[in-house]
Amino acid sequence: MIPHVTRLLELWRIAAHYRLDTLFPAEELPVKARHALSLIKIHPAAWSSREKKNPLKLKEALEDMGPLAIKLGQLLSTRRDLIPPEVLSQLVLLQDRVKPYDTQLAKQRIQESLKADVSTLFSRFDEQPLAAASIAQVHTAALHDGREVVVKVTRPDIRSQILQDFEILAWLGDWLENRLEAARALHLSEIIQDYRQIILNELDLSLEADNTRRMRHYFTGSSMMYVPEVYMDSKDVMVAERITGVPISDIATFDRLGMDRADLAEKGLTIFFTQVFRDNFFHADMHPGNVFVETINPSNPRFIALDCAIMGELSKHDQMTIARMLLAVMNSNFMQLIQIVHQAGWIPPGTDQDALSREMRRTVGPMVSKPMDQLDFAGILIQVMDIARRFHLEIPPQLMLLLKTLVHVEGLGTDLYPQLDIWKLAKPILTEWVKANMNPVKNVKELGQQIPDLLLGAQDIPGLLIDSLNGLKNQSAWHDKQLREIQQMRLQMQQQQRRSWIFGSTMLILLTIAIISPWFISVILIVLSSLIALWRIAK
Repeated sequence: MIPHVTRLLELWRIAAHYRLDTLFPAEELPVKARHALSLIKIHPAAWSSREKKNPLKLKEALEDMGPLAIKLGQLLSTRRDLIPPEVLSQLVLLQDRVKPYDTQLAKQRIQESLKADVSTLFSRFDEQPLAAASIAQVHTAALHDGREVVVKVTRPDIRSQILQDFEILAWLGDWLENRLEAARALHLSEIIQDYRQIILNELDLSLEADNTRRMRHYFTGSSMMYVPEVYMDSKDVMVAERITGVPISDIATFDRLGMDRADLAEKGLTIFFTQVFRDNFFHADMHPGNVFVETINPSNPRFIALDCAIMGELSKHDQMTIARMLLAVMNSNFMQLIQIVHQAGWIPPGTDQDALSREMRRTVGPMVSKPMDQLDFAGILIQVMDIARRFHLEIPPQLMLLLKTLVHVEGLGTDLYPQLDIWKLAKPILTEWVKANMNPVKNVKELGQQIPDLLLGAQDIPGLLIDSLNGLKNQSAWHDKQLREIQQMRLQMQQQQRRSWIFGSTMLILLTIAIISPWFISVILIVLSSLIALWRIAK
């Protein structure tokens, strides 16, 4: 059963009112996408709408649809290579120019959440929001000691709508998995559930504050990136240091200040690989509204990381698998790539690995032979997903967040410096990391550090062995008891079946006699048959 039909009808009405079916030329869309968009024009709201072919209304449409639609718009806003300029200009506004909510309500939420009046907390609080996005809005203020801060406050009453929308997405994910092999290979339902938890975590600003402090610790003293300090936080409010900088999309300012965009792009890519492999804690929401650049020192600018609500982490095994896969691609060794994927358990038994290697070479090969301005990373990812579908590969859900982040990184890098050689820069970083983590001396050293814990744990081994043996003994006794009870039940069922058969046969005989015999014979036979049946049942 389709959940929240009323909500679906509301989304349909919004799409029809703003005529979202007219934003892209139909001939440039896949056939299935055309069929889906054709549903918009049959809604009554589309007949009276005056918004036909008006991309300027896209921002308002996504705002009306709610937080998840705004998130989608933010992701698309980094893809200048895929989105027409007139549409992109509206998507960019979703990064920090969503409709704000009432300032008095924001102040009330601050006071209730931080348990103090706004005048007690701040010497100045600016009524006009500095920025507003899907989950929260930001006000500037000053502490009583003069420090300039930003105050982030979550929007009221959005949790219920987010939960409702995710229930619809979960239904859609199950529906697609039951019909499309590609959806099953991607574990679409698990991805939706993982992303649901990520968005719900984003509603809790105390988690974002913890993430920010952790990221700040990793980059303390760094010449590449600065992370603002957090001063106060709660579930609904976070007060942090105000920074001076411009969004990474502000190319005009970089050129005006004479910044080296190639150096800046390389620094950004180095930061990304450092987060993924050194810290295993990477920013997974890297749209331009969350990535700024300092302007104080144009000759050596630093990146500024904002909004650390959505962060990614990988297991050690997945880290090593991804690093080795990337190195295999950079070396154009696609047979080794398939072997790595096979070792990771992503390839089902019986797969033609030679054919899979040829497909990967055809699809992924261009990634290392073209500059970024000629590389469609998102398009290649789609082709890789198609290969995964055709060869029944199992793509771990935890890697999808990393792939989403890679799409962001590619979009930002293409805007900043299209000629950036991503592979030339990444190869030495990954090679060094793999060598360090596969270094036997390091592994022996780590084992040595664990010896005291192992020795302490060894004292518990005899007790654990005795407990395990007793457990096995008790489990065996329990199984024996269960087996006896099952056998007894089986015997009782057999006896019951026999009694039921006798009773049914007896009743059939009695009914037949009563119909065809004289009454006095019927009485005699009925009594005799009853005595026989009782004797058999008792036996």
